[in-house]
Amino acid sequence: MTNRTLNLDDALYGYLLEVSLRESPLLARLREETLALPMARWQVAPEQGQFLALLVKLIGARRILEVGTFTGYSALCMAAELPEDGRLLCCDLPGDYNAIARRYWAEAGVAERIELRLGPALDTLATLADGAFDLAFIDADKANYPVYLEEALRLVRPGGLILFDNVLWSGRVLEVEPESEDTRAIQALNRALRDDARVDLSLLPLGDGLTLCRKR
Repeated sequence: MTNRTLNLDDALYGYLLEVSLRESPLLARLREETLALPMARWQVAPEQGQFLALLVKLIGARRILEVGTFTGYSALCMAAELPEDGRLLCCDLPGDYNAIARRYWAEAGVAERIELRLGPALDTLATLADGAFDLAFIDADKANYPVYLEEALRLVRPGGLILFDNVLWSGRVLEVEPESEDTRAIQALNRALRDDARVDLSLLPLGDGLTLCRKR
């Protein structure tokens, strides 16, 4: 027994992956291709993608919103667990990596379930109907995290899930007077969520920190 979360060194992390990761060869290939990109750090951890897929199954999600898609790894994990008439709306900015995402979605046979809208995410979110989604995964520009929270609370149905990635920010959330706007925004989100009566809350030390909210 232990009364706090363990630190994972490389050996223990490797064991975690060995005994629990069910990553398909296609997902592994996508992750390898992404690692060669300059922005590879934007990629979610494979165990995190698997966790997202499990959440989709657990709540029976049919409509998912993703803000920040990159090469499409997390989107592929979630879309693969949607029913055939389920839909995933992805919001991202134009970039060369969009083509990588689309290529893997097509190869996996889930492209018809995914709509990728390119442009500022807040502009896209403003066009969407209240309560239209079962789950929202936010992994985009950190400076807008507090704004994305309010939009997600509008867009996700009661009982639905809202997830924020990178909420531990590689430890930079501990900075007392951060110069980075991104760091300040993540700190503000974390503090606000702690006392937000609109959600049930758990911050998980998964990947770079994943906050899981259930909309009440």
